[in-house]
Amino acid sequence: MPRAFLIDTDTASDDAVALLMALRHPDVEVVAVTVVSGNVPVDQGVANALLTVELAGARVPVYRGAAAPLARPAVYAYWFHGRDGLGDMGYPPARSAAAPGEAAEAIVRAARQHPGLTLVTLGPLTNLARALERDPGLPRRVGRCVVMGGAACTVGNVTPAAEFNLFVDPEAAQRVFLSGLPLEMVGWELCRGAANLTETEMAEIRALGTPLADFTLDCNRTAIEANRAQSGDPGMALPDPVAMAIALDPGVCTRRGEHYVQVETASELTRGMTVVDALDVTHDERNAPVWGELRRRPPNVTVCWEIDVAAWKRSLRAALAPAAERVS
Repeated sequence: MPRAFLIDTDTASDDAVALLMALRHPDVEVVAVTVVSGNVPVDQGVANALLTVELAGARVPVYRGAAAPLARPAVYAYWFHGRDGLGDMGYPPARSAAAPGEAAEAIVRAARQHPGLTLVTLGPLTNLARALERDPGLPRRVGRCVVMGGAACTVGNVTPAAEFNLFVDPEAAQRVFLSGLPLEMVGWELCRGAANLTETEMAEIRALGTPLADFTLDCNRTAIEANRAQSGDPGMALPDPVAMAIALDPGVCTRRGEHYVQVETASELTRGMTVVDALDVTHDERNAPVWGELRRRPPNVTVCWEIDVAAWKRSLRAALAPAAERVS
């Protein structure tokens, strides 16, 4: 039986590629796509998600979600993904329309209908925070919650301390991280360095000769240049597809650890920072000392520290290859 996935996304170029990976995987049923404001305004994100689902040849409901963070003005990433989020390629609109209803309710409903549901979040966590408000029992019904977001003990990509998704809505992220959901954090840093697609690898993808291979490269054209300018990395960084590769195959993450993680909301200097207690040194001062020591805070997040780069790239290629080349 296929695994049930729900994907929450602020659909821009790398999100679209991650969606393709799930929609094309033979062992996965994407039961819904929910869209949140982030890389682009929510209505543009809905349009991009509908187009991506259509390009994949799938029929999956797409739900409109939050148009702004819980407590802050919206922030967009036009400079990275283009004004339309898909490299300003001028793609025609999808023929389908968004499903009736609201994203948070769709998340709650999917978790009730599909016990053990895998949630994959690719954008700010506003929709998921709202779903938790509607159903505090949601964590008990979710099997995995793979979060593309944060930066584990490393630099961010929108400030020195924070990754974009959690910077945009840190209050939502804090609620989600403390909710009891079975969180797996896939930080931005895991798409860097050798995990970038090199010029040679991009040429190999183009040589696959499929519409989805062309779409993957073309919709990321502004992101490739922005990545090089911002990070000095050699090629195309795809944080959301790296997270999706781990959601599809947990073995892509080769080193993980369970840690207490908090999201900073009060400081403008470190807004959205994921403070990962890698050495288990934090404690709860509200608890009385036990045998002379304060009680350590229990872990709330599984943090992915390292990935199998070759395996992640195979996962991407499998989604874009002609049918005869595809592997599960």
